[in-house]
Amino acid sequence: MTDPARAAELAARDSYGRLLALLSVRTHDIALAEDALADAFAKALDHWPLHGIPDNPDAWLLTTARNRLTDWQRKQLRFPSESEIPDMPDDEHAENSLPDQRLSLLLVCAHPAIAADLHVPLMLQTVLGMEARTIARLFLISPAALAKRLVRAKAKVRDAGIPFQIPEGAVLEERSSALFEALYALHAHDWLDPADTLGDEAFYLADLSSRLMEDNAEALGLAALIAFSHARAGARTIDGVLVPTREQDVSLWRDELIAYGKRQLTRAYSKSMVGRFQIEAAIESIHVARKETGQTDWQALNKLYFALQKVAPSAGGLVAQAVVTGRLHGPDAGLRALDIAEAQAGTGFQPLWAARADLNAGLGNRETASRCYEKAISLATDLPTINLLRARLAELA
Repeated sequence: MTDPARAAELAARDSYGRLLALLSVRTHDIALAEDALADAFAKALDHWPLHGIPDNPDAWLLTTARNRLTDWQRKQLRFPSESEIPDMPDDEHAENSLPDQRLSLLLVCAHPAIAADLHVPLMLQTVLGMEARTIARLFLISPAALAKRLVRAKAKVRDAGIPFQIPEGAVLEERSSALFEALYALHAHDWLDPADTLGDEAFYLADLSSRLMEDNAEALGLAALIAFSHARAGARTIDGVLVPTREQDVSLWRDELIAYGKRQLTRAYSKSMVGRFQIEAAIESIHVARKETGQTDWQALNKLYFALQKVAPSAGGLVAQAVVTGRLHGPDAGLRALDIAEAQAGTGFQPLWAARADLNAGLGNRETASRCYEKAISLATDLPTINLLRARLAELA
């Protein structure tokens, strides 16, 4: 890949949502802004190899997209005047000189005029840059059907005249749940990639949300949760192999993110309004405490997973609690808890089989453990997890 092409790719990956938000806030037409930005990227691939990469690629792209919007306005006389398109900063060489309007656009995507089940997918695809086929897989819908619904949702935003601004009071609270779910999904998407830029964006936007909604306990909890998790990103995979949390090298954990997470979680507790993200953040805080204490408080984890199942029950939470039960009361107790989890989650949940394998291995049931590892491998979808399970299976042999 040539340097100009690489620069365009980096800009698309790191700045697309920010640029789109700037354009959309002014045009009130997400699809039109997407077309203008796509045109700007196409021009960059033609222009940059001949004239060099600009000092501020984002500013160049925004100017080019803005000019494209102005051309369309002159032809159709239905879009904002040029003065309403965001001006370039005086110093186009300044870093981070473009304002970030993504929160405004994210909250537009959660407007009640749009179908509730499209709020999070629209955020993920439009503002956060996740591919439609990935979103379709997450929400168990065909990519073609999702694409059609997203197109209609963007038209709805334009035709309904939805204001592109951050709402206040009760309206902001109503839309915040979808925002938190989208940021959580963005954070979890590529969590096994140590160089995960989506994780960086999720943390940045979660922090921004917590500043906007400083009295919202779940906003603070989500920021803490992402910070704790992101702190361990560098230790999560080694040489392409997943490293379980209890086996990670704590010297690779980032102290500044752990400290940030503690502050936000303390602030969340002070609101006396417990929710899912606060509990998940508390679970993460127990794990990262091992860096200071050298041990994991399994009793505390057991209580927190019990609370999580009350607030936000999930198959993952059931399996995690069964693993904790195995740590506290022995592998037999853990396997009995997994039987209960399987009755609710079904037999196609990969973490359940990995947990069964580990617990059976702890009991010395090598044949059963091997079969469980093989089943877990067949259900795994990411290479680091597969490599870990294969290594565990090889140890049994």
